[in-house]
Amino acid sequence: MSISTYTMPLGPVHVALEEPVYFHLTVEGENIKNVELTSGHVHRGMERLAMQRTLVKNVTLTERVCSLCSNSHSFTYSMVVENALNLEIPERAKYLRVMAEEIKRIASHLFNLAIQVHIAGFKSFFMHVMEVREIMQDIKETVYGNRMNLAANCIGGVKCDVTDELLEYILKQMDVIEPQLEEIQDIFANNHIILTRTNGLGILPPEDALALGVCGPTARGSGIVRDVRRDTPYAAYPDLEFDVITEPGCCVHSRAMVRVRELFESVKLIRQCCNKMPKGPVCNHMGKIPYNEAFAHTEAPRGEVAYYIRTNGSDKPARLKWRVPSYMNWKALSVMMRGCQIAEVALVLNSIDPCVSCTER
Repeated sequence: MSISTYTMPLGPVHVALEEPVYFHLTVEGENIKNVELTSGHVHRGMERLAMQRTLVKNVTLTERVCSLCSNSHSFTYSMVVENALNLEIPERAKYLRVMAEEIKRIASHLFNLAIQVHIAGFKSFFMHVMEVREIMQDIKETVYGNRMNLAANCIGGVKCDVTDELLEYILKQMDVIEPQLEEIQDIFANNHIILTRTNGLGILPPEDALALGVCGPTARGSGIVRDVRRDTPYAAYPDLEFDVITEPGCCVHSRAMVRVRELFESVKLIRQCCNKMPKGPVCNHMGKIPYNEAFAHTEAPRGEVAYYIRTNGSDKPARLKWRVPSYMNWKALSVMMRGCQIAEVALVLNSIDPCVSCTER
């Protein structure tokens, strides 16, 4: 090791890191040569807690695994229980689940994009993106009564129906937000500040993305065409039209542009759900709980969320395990950060949209 090469601790508490995670950096001057990551600072033991609660109560518990992906967890958990119980949900519930999921996806992507430009030093644009996100927050509060955890899903379907008036309201709000999303897309694609800070930064080659098993916008930003909604369709997705968005640049800017372009796909899906919404019930009742095991996975805003359950005939699961997208994407930071400067760590980290709390559930 030369005299200009040294090791540097970053975290677990740091002004540029949203949650506690520890990076052990090998640095030469300002350039990062190697990265070792240590997590586990906020372990909550939620899988153990889930085994002490009933199947119904765990809908509420799993929705609190993560904030921005909260609906994805209750969605996927409800699906895995339904698979174990061989319980089919009503058609209307399938559309209502997809609509809620895409509403959350838009809000999640906008939050990540806002934080990205905030780290880049573009404060006025940060405020604008957060202001646009408030449109989605208002939709969540108006339709579901909550601005973060929607509490929309339940085993067998959804908890509450949505009136025709609310569907019309959602469609009008899509007309309001779409022009503003187009403006955001134009700025992300062409603004000098954003391009200077993000283009060519944090490279993740496709072969590394495949080898590490990354998912979500992190994978699609490296040109990997992988989306659970298309690959193994669930709920109402088989009946809806949308494109899987990819970018070839493999950098921080590519991952941001994937999220920007996915906003329009989510708007398209929400409109289809509102226009195609079938009539009928929104929930089917649970039957007898068998001895069984099941698996379910969905495409959350950050990537693939997977749940496994084993039932033993009682109303409490014998085993419940889930895997979150951040768990797969964390390791890719060791590739992305290599060759970057210390000042760029926060930008690269935010580009995978990390969630420590769900990783260390």
